[in-house]
Amino acid sequence: MKIIKWFLIVSVSILVILFALFKFMQSQTKKASPEQTLVHNIGGANVSVFYCRPFKKEREIFGALVPYGEVWRTGANEATTFSTDQDITIAGKPLPKGEYTMWTIPGETSWKVIFNSKSYGWGVDFNSKAAREPEFDVLEVEVPVQKLPSVQEQFTIAFEETSSMAMTLAWDQTKIALPIN
Repeated sequence: MKIIKWFLIVSVSILVILFALFKFMQSQTKKASPEQTLVHNIGGANVSVFYCRPFKKEREIFGALVPYGEVWRTGANEATTFSTDQDITIAGKPLPKGEYTMWTIPGETSWKVIFNSKSYGWGVDFNSKAAREPEFDVLEVEVPVQKLPSVQEQFTIAFEETSSMAMTLAWDQTKIALPIN
């Protein structure tokens, strides 16, 4: 009976220590790439984006850290999520109301932006490859790359209103704009 009691005490202690270590590691990761939530109203639709914002830190970003032609979780840590409470159009294509994970495939002259209906915990698998499952893709659009005149140190998603509404993604000297109606 004593052995079982000690075994349970040791097991629970190990679980508590492992949980505390996990939370510590998670908090340290979030310092390097803090969370951001954007909420915007577009033509009556409430749109929100949750993502983590990595820093450049003198690294070569696109074509190196984020390879061209490969799926990127679009930020750091968890997969970026995008939600809308009404049907909208993105780059002229319909996106039904709902919550999606947002993935990108960066290229030198254009990016593919993919909205996927499945939720993913971390955004990458154990091999550090994007965890996206293409069979859950709902929408894919391709938009041109814009070169920024100066370096943007931290990855940023924003909503910009010029002649129309656009969601922009910018990092390093690269920017894309997704027209949203």
